[in-house]
Amino acid sequence: MTVSAHRITDPQEQAQAFKIREQVFVQEQNVPAEAEYDEHEPTATHYLATVDGQPVGTARWRETDKGIKLERFAVLAQYRNKQVGSFLLKKIMEDLTGALKPGQQVYMHAQLHAVPFYLRHSFSTVGDLFTECDIEHYKMVLNG
Repeated sequence: MTVSAHRITDPQEQAQAFKIREQVFVQEQNVPAEAEYDEHEPTATHYLATVDGQPVGTARWRETDKGIKLERFAVLAQYRNKQVGSFLLKKIMEDLTGALKPGQQVYMHAQLHAVPFYLRHSFSTVGDLFTECDIEHYKMVLNG
């Protein structure tokens, strides 16, 4: 099994990423489609993860007034716990290495069940548990 992740550069890959998000967030987690897709789609930097060439995961990042926000991490159910999320996160962090401004934080709103994953990848929870789209989250920031 060969896992890889890369920055999306063409509309066909973007459509594959949206299909994964549709399946994970809208179908599995009952997030309203209108909440899943937003005005940041055209300006965010999107990624696609593959296993043996098949699209199985996606994520994006964007710059905000609070720093770099990692968002929309989604991996198809049958590929979870197979390092796909780790490959996605690693690739994004590699790309961000030169893009971060001094003092700029990397943060996200992590679903409660994903908090242990991000803790293993040098993130820490900040603040109280909150709800977005009826799903419990913590804000998490990259350490150091």
